[in-house]
Amino acid sequence: MIDPASVAYDIDGVVADTMKLFIEIARDEFNIKWIRYKNITSYSLEECLKIDTQILEDISEKIVQGNYNGNLEPINGSPEVLRRIGRHNKKILFVTARPAADHIQNWLFKSLDIKPDRIQVIATGTFEGKVDVLLENRMKYFVEDRLETCFLLEKSGIVPILFYQPWNRKKHPFIEIRNWKELEDLMEF
Repeated sequence: MIDPASVAYDIDGVVADTMKLFIEIARDEFNIKWIRYKNITSYSLEECLKIDTQILEDISEKIVQGNYNGNLEPINGSPEVLRRIGRHNKKILFVTARPAADHIQNWLFKSLDIKPDRIQVIATGTFEGKVDVLLENRMKYFVEDRLETCFLLEKSGIVPILFYQPWNRKKHPFIEIRNWKELEDLMEF
């Protein structure tokens, strides 16, 4: 069983359904209507989607800046489980590779309905930067959807918990969860 206080979380693809928003923006603002969640088979979108690189960058920039008309929704079950964790933890640590935390931090406050003093969001600007933040904060586990990051975490002594997504379906040795209920079942409250 895992102590909830020893776990930190990625946001995009773990807490926030960012790819669903990506698909909405592609459809509504760029008239790209054929993309389905299952088509996103690589974290590197240019590898799996035959879309102009500039359009991919424009959509990603809209998401990061919070400059979109769609609705970024939480991944099913994440608010309920994180509220439960928040009742047991003094702080919940979120670590993102986004270059800035402002927009996504405000989204977390609204979406999770957890007191702001219970949430800490650190933006590293890189996937590799997550390791240092997790080590500095003495986290033992990290819930992540990017498989490549899980290998970096493991090398540094952090136990990755891979959140199942279509883009991380390669063979791996990590704990894997398909939903937030499975994560909750791993925790000792």
